[in-house]
Amino acid sequence: MIKAIVYTTNTGNTERYAKMLGHQINLPVYALKEAKKVLTKGTEIIYLGWIMASGVKGYKDAEKHFCIRMVCAVGMGGTGTQIQEIRDRNQISSSVEVFTLQGGFSMQELRGVNRFMMSMMIKTAGKALAEKTDRTPEENDMLDLMMNGGSRVSLENLAGPIEWYEHVRD
Repeated sequence: MIKAIVYTTNTGNTERYAKMLGHQINLPVYALKEAKKVLTKGTEIIYLGWIMASGVKGYKDAEKHFCIRMVCAVGMGGTGTQIQEIRDRNQISSSVEVFTLQGGFSMQELRGVNRFMMSMMIKTAGKALAEKTDRTPEENDMLDLMMNGGSRVSLENLAGPIEWYEHVRD
């Protein structure tokens, strides 16, 4: 039985999703560092982490301590995209459900190497996207996030994880 939601956040979007999900499905929510102190090893959890280069931050550490039943990976891409890539890159077992959630972007909240890497990505990928003449609505949204920042965190994006939880809980 799933006992908690555990998360790792960088700019706050993943934390907001974790707290929204916890409120919706009535589970306690802990940052990974705190969870390792208060939850016993092997506790069944839902894990939320932010995406960087298709890696889900904190996932491997959480996997060492807990029995992860569902992963929600939060990034700039659209909700429901990149699921197989996330599963493969992080070596997430087929027995673990995976969802991706669109979070947001804030250059001001990034520090050090993360800030440098994102500024390089914006200069290359952002420039290429800006020059593309036949952008999709998703590409327009991505370009807007890169150039202007913002948050796409919404309860609507949690529909899949909530539905999955309600199904496994019964």
